[in-house]
Amino acid sequence: MDTSQQQSINTQPPESVTLSQAFWYWLKLGFISFGGPAGQIAILHQDLVEKKRWISERRFLHALNYCMVLPGPEAQQLVVYLGWLMHKTWGGIIAGTLFVLPSLLILIGLSWVYLAYGNVPAVAGVLFGIKPAVTAIVLFAAYRIGSRALKNGVLWAIAAAAFLAIFAFNVAFPVIVLLAALIGYVGGRVAPEKFSVGGGHGKANKSFGAALIDDDTPTPEHARFTWMRLLRVALIGVAIWTIAMLLLIVQFGWQGAFTQMAWFFTKAALLTFGGAYAVLPYVFQGAVEHYHWLTAQQMMDGLALGETTPGPLIMVVTFVGFVGGWSQALLGSDSLFLAAASAATIVTFFTFLPSFVFIFLGGPFVESTHGDLKFTAPLTGITAAVVGVILNLALFFGYHVLWPQGFAGSFDWLSALIALAAIIALFRFKRSVIEVIAVSAVLGLVLKTIF
Repeated sequence: MDTSQQQSINTQPPESVTLSQAFWYWLKLGFISFGGPAGQIAILHQDLVEKKRWISERRFLHALNYCMVLPGPEAQQLVVYLGWLMHKTWGGIIAGTLFVLPSLLILIGLSWVYLAYGNVPAVAGVLFGIKPAVTAIVLFAAYRIGSRALKNGVLWAIAAAAFLAIFAFNVAFPVIVLLAALIGYVGGRVAPEKFSVGGGHGKANKSFGAALIDDDTPTPEHARFTWMRLLRVALIGVAIWTIAMLLLIVQFGWQGAFTQMAWFFTKAALLTFGGAYAVLPYVFQGAVEHYHWLTAQQMMDGLALGETTPGPLIMVVTFVGFVGGWSQALLGSDSLFLAAASAATIVTFFTFLPSFVFIFLGGPFVESTHGDLKFTAPLTGITAAVVGVILNLALFFGYHVLWPQGFAGSFDWLSALIALAAIIALFRFKRSVIEVIAVSAVLGLVLKTIF
């Protein structure tokens, strides 16, 4: 088929997509969504804009811009948005759930292997190689976000201040986020040119043919904004959260670990501006230092597992919940797996519930504008601060990897070699995270066998 024939066909939108057809696509996506948010958004764009033409590029980017200003995993929220726009509320629920469910099940399985067999030499060798790779990956994340976000001296200053605040003064992550948002809000009005680089993904300037939801397609009835609909969605969202929390309180008490996990990860879900790497310091502060659900080394291992599975990287919280439920034997020593799987499921539910509510609340408003959103200045400030916070996280991981017994102990030169190789692979040769993790795991196994 030549180009002219293809263009002729593409002048007509594709046939309507049933909820059943969408279900199977969202399920497949849940198993292939590797590569973090950038990779997942690229997959969505290639599939739904370029190939299937379910939505036009302009409408796709408009939805993505909204997801970018929300706390939470933007790729998962974009999936919820597209599912909702096409097939109403149930379409959004199905799309968002299937995007996360495979990762939840896979991580529960991997976490069980980790805890049950983590001391087996082969498994220990693999983890030995993965840990320094994770340090390199976090450092690369700081570089990647910083190169995109820090476009002027003001934003560099915000990043530096955030780094000093958390590194030198141990300022809580939520405080850093709020102050950065406030600076962005004020700066967007005082010096808008300094805060105009964040939040958006550019303008739509390509056409891949007529789409099912095209630029000029009228907003469907269920996506039209009304105050009554807004109030109804807000009340339902609050009711679901409240009922789930009350059930935990009645069963386990407010101080019970399951209840505290639900409360802690609800707060974490509201602070994930800038992606999963941004909220990891907050999760670390709470899960490791305050609640002691897991150790710093286990947190690093969990991040490594999260990097190797499909779905949002914030799914590392599933590992945190699983390890916490297992290590504290929350349902007794005879029910370790049940307690761990229950904790992992509770944590995942409370982490992702706000994302669904945000989309169902704000989607109709976004559909009513179809113009540039004006909420990006605070996000620009937050993103700049996130760079400093992630750099601190990389240094923290590096310290625990290279001096496992502290500075008073010996320097782990084998880990240093693996970390250096991972840094070169990421920065110089642009290898993918999955490739770096896989090769580092093999290197760790080999070096542990030899030495």
